[in-house]
Amino acid sequence: MTSVVVRAATADDLPALQDIEVAAGRAFADLGMDLVAGDEPASLGTLLTYVEGGRAWVAVESDQPCGYLIADLVDGCGHIEQVSVHPDFRGRRIGHDLIARGEAWARTLGLPALTLRTYRDVPWNGPYYERLGFRYLTVETAGLAAIRRREADAGLDAWPRACMRREIV
Repeated sequence: MTSVVVRAATADDLPALQDIEVAAGRAFADLGMDLVAGDEPASLGTLLTYVEGGRAWVAVESDQPCGYLIADLVDGCGHIEQVSVHPDFRGRRIGHDLIARGEAWARTLGLPALTLRTYRDVPWNGPYYERLGFRYLTVETAGLAAIRRREADAGLDAWPRACMRREIV
């Protein structure tokens, strides 16, 4: 097994990022979350905006993309908009490494924390992020509430979702 490297994503990576998100999303069908499993990945245009803004990273093994993370600024914090790892590469701490890279980005900007929205009861969502040091928020900021409303409009709130935050130390 060769090592996985996390680097800035490029425009050439974008189709692979979509493929990773689709493949990773299929696992939700096993939990009866077919709407989530069938959710369309971010468009190439949206992903390009993240790449051009320096807010997209890809994990690669032997030049093959196997995971990615895109981030936003929300309410003065770094916000993980999406992190996905291809199922063939799960269990290798790639998600951890991608989140560490997102945290490094936030740290360089002097941001106090990382936030994300996730499914509370899905094992590779809320419980996983909790193991990585994220804590559930009981009060949403305005930006996180706006994200929650967009998710609800897309029907993604049919299962319990939550906001989480990890302080940057």
